[in-house]
Amino acid sequence: MSLIKYPVSTEKSTRGIETQNTLVFIVDRKATKIQIKAEIERMLSVKVAAVNTHNDVENGKKAYVRLAPGYPAIDVATKLGMM
Repeated sequence: MSLIKYPVSTEKSTRGIETQNTLVFIVDRKATKIQIKAEIERMLSVKVAAVNTHNDVENGKKAYVRLAPGYPAIDVATKLGMM
């Protein structure tokens, strides 16, 4: 079972892609920040600068993944079919 379930494509997440170089994913509730970082780097071939998580009652756990400079989130989002 993968830790990363699916990317979130909302108006707020799109704004984060454009302004903060951040992608949002729904992840497994038991996943840690370190595990999420490693999985994103492996899956998408990018470097992750930071991971913040939020436990949401409705959707599960959200991971806000900020990419390192030199890895534009807009390019990754396009590759994932979000844009």
